[in-house]
Amino acid sequence: MSDATPPTSAQPYRVLARKYRPATFAEMIGQEALVRTLSNAFSSGRIAHAFMLTGVRGVGKTTTARIIARALNCVGPDGKGGPTISPCGVCAPCQDIAEDRHVDVLEIDAASRAGIGEIRELIDGIRYRPVSARYKVYILDEVHMLSNPAFNALLKTLEEPPPDVKFVFATTEIRKVPVTVLSRCQRFDLKRISLTELSDYLGGIAAREGIEAEAGALRLVARGAEGSARDALSLLDRAIALGGSTNITEAGVAEMLGLADRSQLIDLFQAAMEGRVADALGIVGSMYRSGADPTQLVQDLLELTHAVSRIKLAPEAAADLGLSEVEATRGKELAEKLPVPSLTRAWQMLLKGLSEVQQAESSLPALEMVLIRLAHVADMPTPGELLRRLQAAPAPASGAPAPPSRPNGGGARAVAGGATVAVAAPAAPAPAQMPASFEAIVALFAERREALIQAQLETYAHVVKLEPGRLEMRLDPGAQPDLANRVGSLLSQWTGQRWIVSLSTSAGEMTLTEKREAAEQDRFERARALPIVQAVMSAFPGAEIVDVRDLDEATPEAAGEPPPEEGDLDS
Repeated sequence: MSDATPPTSAQPYRVLARKYRPATFAEMIGQEALVRTLSNAFSSGRIAHAFMLTGVRGVGKTTTARIIARALNCVGPDGKGGPTISPCGVCAPCQDIAEDRHVDVLEIDAASRAGIGEIRELIDGIRYRPVSARYKVYILDEVHMLSNPAFNALLKTLEEPPPDVKFVFATTEIRKVPVTVLSRCQRFDLKRISLTELSDYLGGIAAREGIEAEAGALRLVARGAEGSARDALSLLDRAIALGGSTNITEAGVAEMLGLADRSQLIDLFQAAMEGRVADALGIVGSMYRSGADPTQLVQDLLELTHAVSRIKLAPEAAADLGLSEVEATRGKELAEKLPVPSLTRAWQMLLKGLSEVQQAESSLPALEMVLIRLAHVADMPTPGELLRRLQAAPAPASGAPAPPSRPNGGGARAVAGGATVAVAAPAAPAPAQMPASFEAIVALFAERREALIQAQLETYAHVVKLEPGRLEMRLDPGAQPDLANRVGSLLSQWTGQRWIVSLSTSAGEMTLTEKREAAEQDRFERARALPIVQAVMSAFPGAEIVDVRDLDEATPEAAGEPPPEEGDLDS
């Protein structure tokens, strides 16, 4: 059990995270589901042979593992007890395990002993019975750091362990643990501790330490810990040292954590959201001179934007945010004034601005530019408001020329300088006729200047089946992955009828390019078969046919040219 005895020269100071580490499940906070499950398992004798504890840092994974080891081996004050969910803490096994000197309880850091050699040593020791305890307990912290061969070596032992051996694994990266290992363990997900529970916990520890702490200060410490009890106790240690071991103030904790004054932060946010650039820059300059970090300021503004959005949309859930009285009151006022689109726009701009401030060589100018952008768009209408204005805009005067009509309902209007200006929209192309052949489909893409898709269809597409509104084809390697989707979408758009374009594994027809090449080859073969051509080829060895033209196309009259004069003919 922990105590509040002040340190002496013979008793060095112990940090709060170690001094107040829970020794029983009753002292743990925020893990009621885990405690209830283990209590039922111990009371019914259905104790698993392997446990997997996962969660973020500082929520009690290693602490839980040690309590399980004590619970399994506790013999009670009279030495006759059995496994219990409430270890006595006074028997020899409980004390030895608490002091980390029990020979049958091995705590291994998997981060530094991740190889297969260490795991083989562990497995070799498992076959021996416990020296003095009821169970041998192996605690592997950060188990996800084990190598794959080490995990594989552990599988058989996890599958069929000796009856007097228990495993307790702890990890912050549960996704890195192989599924084959997870399936052999009873898994517990330790959740983050809520802000209210953590604040109350810190208040109790401060009282036991004889420290006066403001409620706002404890709330800031709990918020900075992000649900981790160990981080909260470490921050409380720093706050006690800052306050000189007498009292902890909210202002002192805010300064220690590099947080801006919450009232000033709300003033800054309100000035930016109201478009008051000069006021916003003045406030941020004052906060910067007071020691506020620009990156932290953007993060604080993001938290405030989120808090105001929560208050606006889910007022009953705002209590979970742990806001101070000032933040809750002014946050409610901001939530009543600011619409949701403005808040979501502010969130997106601040989120982008955070990376800019972090990457900038000088963070203050980057922060000021973020605030200038935020203030500049503060009075800009949202897309919904613009649409409502366009719909409510008066019609043009009778003497003014009307914009050309569009097939889908007419031209658009734009509001500029308070006046309504008619904007003529380009006429939409007329719907295309339903193509009856694949060649017609390709011609349509050529007509609509989709040259890339036209070339893809000619080169890679083998038609398997074609009917009105449906095209089934096989594509050769090299075609664009989304070719079928694009063809179907554009055909539906151009023809005004739904087209389904699907891919097939059937051979299908030749591509249009292959058909043209085959036709050209057939023309050459038929030309070679002509007696006159064969005679010419015999008379001129080595001659080649380079082109074949139809006679009608080859004559000058067919091309619209006058016939050559007799002297112009080659002899």
